[in-house]
Amino acid sequence: MDLLNTLVDKGLRRELPSREEALAVLATSDDELLDVVAAAGKVRRQWFGRRVKLNYLVNLKSGLCPEDCSYCSQRLGSTAGILKYSWLKPDEASQAAAAGVAGGAKRVCLVASGRGPTDRDVDRVGKTIEAIKEQNEGVEVCACLGLLSDGQAERLRAAGADAYNHNLNTSEGTYGEITTTHTYQDRVDTVQKAHAAGLSACSGLIAGMGESDEDLVDVVYALRELDSDSVPVNFLIPFEGTPLAKEWNLTPQRCLRILAMVRFVCPDVEVRIAGGREVHLRSMQPLALNIANSIFLGDYLTSEGQAGKADLDMIADAGFEVEGAGTTTLPKHRADALAEAAAGASGGCGSTASAGGGCGSHAEAGGGCGSTASAGGGCGSHAEAGGGCGPCGGHAPAAETAPEAGPESGTAADGVPGARTDLVAVRRRGAGTELAPNA
Repeated sequence: MDLLNTLVDKGLRRELPSREEALAVLATSDDELLDVVAAAGKVRRQWFGRRVKLNYLVNLKSGLCPEDCSYCSQRLGSTAGILKYSWLKPDEASQAAAAGVAGGAKRVCLVASGRGPTDRDVDRVGKTIEAIKEQNEGVEVCACLGLLSDGQAERLRAAGADAYNHNLNTSEGTYGEITTTHTYQDRVDTVQKAHAAGLSACSGLIAGMGESDEDLVDVVYALRELDSDSVPVNFLIPFEGTPLAKEWNLTPQRCLRILAMVRFVCPDVEVRIAGGREVHLRSMQPLALNIANSIFLGDYLTSEGQAGKADLDMIADAGFEVEGAGTTTLPKHRADALAEAAAGASGGCGSTASAGGGCGSHAEAGGGCGSTASAGGGCGSHAEAGGGCGPCGGHAPAAETAPEAGPESGTAADGVPGARTDLVAVRRRGAGTELAPNA
């Protein structure tokens, strides 16, 4: 196809495709799908070889969010039977992070529910970052705490954070239909604050919320303009108890086309398959590794992922390799630019600034916390199978757990083939529980 040849050539040159070309990728037929994947794979291999970066989520504070993000299981008014607990102590969070690092994770993503952190919360997270880095040499840490106030990004970086995640989630034109308690511009402002502080910016989207092809292209072009180092692509997990519980709009083929479009528009950034890959890609997950170069290992914030060992087996069986801790994620031109920005933000880097990460500690070149992932983005920022959000001031009540509940089972919308509601399972293990993590 002339379209795909053009997109490959542009991707190898880091040239922005036209909107018409991006829309054409989403409009390709199933007969053309393998050609689309192969073309996106050429661009992926140019910039990232056959490496797959592993990321691991630690949910520092779960549930009870005052925001009303429609996709989020932790939103105001959600009746989803998720875990609810207050802040983990630094040693508890570090222990949880160690499970992911032992499984091969290169980056730990620290997520807390809520609109945004108080200064006291930033201090608490700073101590957690220090504990994790003391006990896990070389690990990258990305924070995802919601909307940032002035000076908070700088304080996180000084504490050793390498990156900050805050997803745009959907297009500016439709954002008000998804969330009313904050604005699209609020999210853009937070990503820009992270950038200005010398943190690696991670910002992505959620697909499957009923958006149009034009909406998907709009948000991906906005992410390119923001110059995010990492773009997590979340596929909505329709939790029962949320307004989008019946939105089963995705097929594996649709997910692959979306990932390919993101790769063509953002050829040299870390594209991460985030929440919802098990639910929507299913047996096509290995094929998606030809497009994306990063995934989350194990569970998400409020939903279960497939077993960590299954993730590792999938990567090996598909002919890929786990990216090592000593490897720079981003291509050299992006890593150098990130290092320069970090040095400029601080007037000079202290400690080690590897491949371009943030100063202040081990800085790395690579992407951010993907939505902190899962298909549903959190209200303040997070995006995970239910996002992360919760009351944003002081100490929350003592850790509390929701009543026991089995796997959520949303109902597929009429006419949507392949919806597997039985795969939506609420997380009952890992941080904040008595059960061992899935890594």
